[in-house]
Amino acid sequence: MSERDDLDMMVAEFVLGTLPEEERDALQARRAREPELEALIQQWEARLAGMLDGVEPVEPGPELFARIQRTIEQQPSAPKSPSAVPDNVISLRKQLTRWRWSTAIASAAALVLVAVLATQPEPEPQAQSFVAAFQHNDEQPAFLLTVDLNSRQLNIQPVTAEPQPDKSYQLWMVAEEYGPNPRSVGVMGENFTLDQAALRDYDPETLRGATFGISLEPKGGSPTGQPTGPAIHGFLYPTSADQGKGRN
Repeated sequence: MSERDDLDMMVAEFVLGTLPEEERDALQARRAREPELEALIQQWEARLAGMLDGVEPVEPGPELFARIQRTIEQQPSAPKSPSAVPDNVISLRKQLTRWRWSTAIASAAALVLVAVLATQPEPEPQAQSFVAAFQHNDEQPAFLLTVDLNSRQLNIQPVTAEPQPDKSYQLWMVAEEYGPNPRSVGVMGENFTLDQAALRDYDPETLRGATFGISLEPKGGSPTGQPTGPAIHGFLYPTSADQGKGRN
């Protein structure tokens, strides 16, 4: 471990409050005359404070202090004289302490990061927009239908279609899962309005492969449950190439 790394770890212990008292007092005295050391201490304070912002405080139990006191009392007493322990042993003990605390700090940081990430809201899924054009042969479209497959929300807009007296436009869908007969999606109201959630009960994959149609029906919709008037058809196509596979 380099001298810089040793100082960095010592400052980390200082900020955490785990540095022995003698070393802590010496480091505190150096702060006033060593701007680089003061800056390093502030960096560690900001770093640890930022990680703890997303962690709820925990009140220690009433037995914690007594347990700490018993642990301290059970520790073997230190040698009375520094000469009783060789210098290399003291150095190794200091390095061991540094390594233990570096591991503890890294583990604590990882746990804090996990706790913070666990509380972050999940990103909302991107919209999968698809569009279908309803037209006769090469004529301009009569209607445009857009569908977001994630939310199953639809929007239908007239292009060249015009209101017909005593008539209603009705949207239909044919899907392999439901057999050959068209299923009514809904009857358009005044100004070509249609419930935007009309497709909420359908699976996105079913909608992706379905055929849609719009027929002109008696006012209020088909009386038979099937198209009775002329119909125009359309298929859903993705509005961008990166929204998954389109129609086969």
